[in-house]
Amino acid sequence: MSKTSTDLARHALNGPTMGSRWSALFFAPAAFDPGPVAAALQAAVDRVEGQMSTWKPQSDLMRLNAAPVGEWHDLPEDLAQVLRLGLAIGRASGGAFDIATGDAVTAWGFGPAEAAPPAIRAAIAAPRRPAWDCLDLDGRRLLKRLPVTLDLNGIAKGYGVDRLAGVLAGFGIASALVGIDGEMRALGLRPDGTPWAIAVEAPDPGRRAPHSVVSLHDAAIATSGDYRHWLTVGGRRLSHTMNPATGAPLGAPPASVTVVAPTCAEADAWATALMVLGPESGADCARRCGLDALILMREDGDGLRPRAVGRLFSAAA
Repeated sequence: MSKTSTDLARHALNGPTMGSRWSALFFAPAAFDPGPVAAALQAAVDRVEGQMSTWKPQSDLMRLNAAPVGEWHDLPEDLAQVLRLGLAIGRASGGAFDIATGDAVTAWGFGPAEAAPPAIRAAIAAPRRPAWDCLDLDGRRLLKRLPVTLDLNGIAKGYGVDRLAGVLAGFGIASALVGIDGEMRALGLRPDGTPWAIAVEAPDPGRRAPHSVVSLHDAAIATSGDYRHWLTVGGRRLSHTMNPATGAPLGAPPASVTVVAPTCAEADAWATALMVLGPESGADCARRCGLDALILMREDGDGLRPRAVGRLFSAAA
């Protein structure tokens, strides 16, 4: 007799990570023990946070930031993978995604410290060079050719989601949805054979409501926006997304950008890149790079103007 969806039990697990919480919803045989899975999931995100957090002074990333210029430094495998991907997307996006903006992120108060006007002035005045001009990455070794402060907040959560998915796959789980703070990745289909339905949140700082729904199957989704993390300067709300060219927050960014990609790290980084590029250049870049993307711009009267790129969002928007 063939198995049906009734042969599988639903399991929902979660835990703390990166100032938020991870979640894992999956289906497995009724006798399956989720305890070892929960421990392995927590260990996976703890490893990512321990390597890439800017909030932990002893993380591998912070030690790398404090290391001298002109010397090779050994990296753990996860950190090396994320740096390699970050540099690749930085080049592909023409510098719109840049992991070398840590000084600006910290100066403007989007890291562990409060905003500091002298640091802000220094970040704006500093000559901005893209990360690939500042770093040499050879396998699991990195050399800083120029003084640079790295920040992986635009990609680390997505990579953490990918590690969650990898843990479940390692346990033989083929039907799952994992996420961290809205960055999601789907494994397979639901037990009834339907895709996972993922809501794209409306970019409204005052409430949580869906804008649209996307069907996800063996893919990941991530959203970057101006409506959850910002600061107010002179009565003007500034996005937490930095413009790598200026060392300052984006002046008039999209309300949000949602990207679907094979991995959540890619989706996470590309959502940030398209935020920086804006609706026109961002849509052109998404088409050129074969991305599924939904760019939402605010209009007068609190309306939204969508720019949809790719099959998934053209159907969903």
